[in-house]
Amino acid sequence: MNLRLPLFALAALVLAGTAHAQPATFLPEALERISADSIQATVYRLAAFGTRHSLSDTVSDTRGIGAARRWIHSRMQAYSRASGGRLQVSYHRTTIGPGRRIPRPVEMVNVVAVLPGEQPASRERYIVVSGHYDSICGSQSDTECEAPGANDDASGTAVVMELARVLSQYRFDATLVFMAVSGEEQGLYGAEAWAEMAVRDSLHIQAMFTNDIVGRGTNAVRVFADGIPPLRENSLAIQAYLRTGGENDVPPRQLARHVVESARRWVPGTEVRMVYRRDRYLRGGDHIPFLNRGFAAVRFSEPDEDYTRQHQNVRTEDGVDYGDLPEHVNPVYMRRVAMVNGAAIATLALAPDEPRDVRMEIRNLTNNTTIRWAPNTEPDLAGYRIVWRETTAPHWQWSRDVGLVTEFTLEGLSKDNYLFGVQAVDRNGFVSPAVYPLP
Repeated sequence: MNLRLPLFALAALVLAGTAHAQPATFLPEALERISADSIQATVYRLAAFGTRHSLSDTVSDTRGIGAARRWIHSRMQAYSRASGGRLQVSYHRTTIGPGRRIPRPVEMVNVVAVLPGEQPASRERYIVVSGHYDSICGSQSDTECEAPGANDDASGTAVVMELARVLSQYRFDATLVFMAVSGEEQGLYGAEAWAEMAVRDSLHIQAMFTNDIVGRGTNAVRVFADGIPPLRENSLAIQAYLRTGGENDVPPRQLARHVVESARRWVPGTEVRMVYRRDRYLRGGDHIPFLNRGFAAVRFSEPDEDYTRQHQNVRTEDGVDYGDLPEHVNPVYMRRVAMVNGAAIATLALAPDEPRDVRMEIRNLTNNTTIRWAPNTEPDLAGYRIVWRETTAPHWQWSRDVGLVTEFTLEGLSKDNYLFGVQAVDRNGFVSPAVYPLP
């Protein structure tokens, strides 16, 4: 505990993200059911299609992108039957090209499985998790080469499919969307089309996770979280973040903090490394079309990539084996990544939505901090929590539950010295990501 805090707070505060009583839930059981063997079997099956290039064969039942997507669809349908039909499986299709990396018009097809939310106040809130099932070898234009794509990105697709298999056995307040998308290697086309549809249909996407290259590691995973977008986008709000030092408190980074906090509680021994970047240098993932449309989205990737396994023709050269083969991925690690995803998704879908219209009062010179927000509408809402941290700290350090109010003053705690957020809490102790109060 930071003893520089006012003495009034010492008895009322706990470390943020810990020590809040929660009743027993199904979440430990659900996470335990995530199977390394099931994930490994999916990776091997996807690799066995030879290539999943987005412009490869769509007619064969054994090779190419068409066979792969039909198999993914059939597995999702099996999960749907096991869920009693609650998991709704469909294809989402769009035609792309000709254009960059697309020499002729081609149909990009996503496989989408939707688990509708059970709470009327929350079912229009969507949490999306994706992996891309297309693959390439060393050449973007070679549609016939062997491109097993085990790590990039059968690993992410397998994580998503396993989450669909397990989580569809349970019920959540908000709606979950599990997607295997295509066209990533040619320009994020499948994700781009679905994100554009989400905007057109005015979907409230609370969070989007993409899993891309998550096959190798031990106990750590990177979460790439974007910061301030270009100033031309909603510049007044962005300038307010910048003027008040909130550049690390935009929604994607608040979402990454939620991932860290849920992993600490539900997947102990796993290190979630927040990376304050949109993505890696020279690379991009399927979260980017969502970020570009203003949704909170992050990318999961293994901590240290092996580039001899990515975008390579399968071969041995100068004693080095190249190629993205399934024997080079680790099913135990992929299970761990799936558990981190599952904990974050489930706790988001069980928690209330983030508070809206969160504002910091700045009318007077004072050492108190007053924050206001609009009321949530969930019937199981228990109240709100104010969290704060030092301006140089990456994670929330302190918190105070303030009850069912829409305004609260922290006496003797100066807004000039800390960064603040407001979370909504339900009766089972599930907590929304924090929202930064703009002035």
